[in-house]
Amino acid sequence: MELAVHIVRFDHPDGPVGLAPELARAGEAADRAGIAWLSVMDHFFQLEALGVAEDGMLEGYTTLGYLAAHTSDVQLGLLVGGVTYRHPGLLAKIAATLDVLSSGRAIFGIGAAWYEREHQGLGVPFPPVAERFERLEETLQICRQMWDPENNGPYDGKHYQLAETINTPQPVSRPHPPILIGGGGEKKTLRLVAQYADACNLFASSPADVAHKLDVLRRHCDDVGRDYAEIKKTAVYRGPHLDNGDVDGFVEAVAQYARLGVQQINVIPPDSEPAAWIEKACAPAVPRLSDLSA
Repeated sequence: MELAVHIVRFDHPDGPVGLAPELARAGEAADRAGIAWLSVMDHFFQLEALGVAEDGMLEGYTTLGYLAAHTSDVQLGLLVGGVTYRHPGLLAKIAATLDVLSSGRAIFGIGAAWYEREHQGLGVPFPPVAERFERLEETLQICRQMWDPENNGPYDGKHYQLAETINTPQPVSRPHPPILIGGGGEKKTLRLVAQYADACNLFASSPADVAHKLDVLRRHCDDVGRDYAEIKKTAVYRGPHLDNGDVDGFVEAVAQYARLGVQQINVIPPDSEPAAWIEKACAPAVPRLSDLSA
């Protein structure tokens, strides 16, 4: 099992001037620790579950580009990008740029988006949920087409029409940056995972819940003729063990998910100074998790 770190807080004690050096230190610490993936949220207001909307938040892809310059091994991505925030043709180009400038370390995290207050506040259209999933599927199709060097032709969908899908330079990752779809919706999200994605991301709410979601994913894979084993299974874990320095407790807790086939656990730093937390809490856990498998 791999360990990934998901950074969600951007209110540094030194204010905005402290964010860049802190993120640089976090990236360097992640490389040293052997962290598999470093991710940030794709939001513009802070989530109300984590604070207030006015708390600090950085634009996701700009942040990942900065982290690419301060890392050499760790993969980088959004957990996960909101499909409503960027036109898919531009989004495919943005993700390809990150992949090129990081020498093939981009993960393309994408989801249907959900934070209505943020959309309304910034004037971003927020379609009904059914339409957002239609747009998500078309976005996945457009990105895969733009990342195909043999297909510069048009795309004619219900919501998006592109006359040319030129994308040069192509991503370094071949055939394209790994596609990760976030969420555990059983009818739509996990079906899209089976049809289009290289990885899924679930919430590690309980082993029983994750086992159920993975069973649903397996059935969707059977329905579309996809090999379930091809899809990387990842999950966000919010337990207190690492914050308390309890590596043994953390390993014991996530071992339950490893036995279900979860291959990567994403953990969240408790504050806006992730570098020290990665060094103290995460680094000792990485070799311990590497011994866990299904």
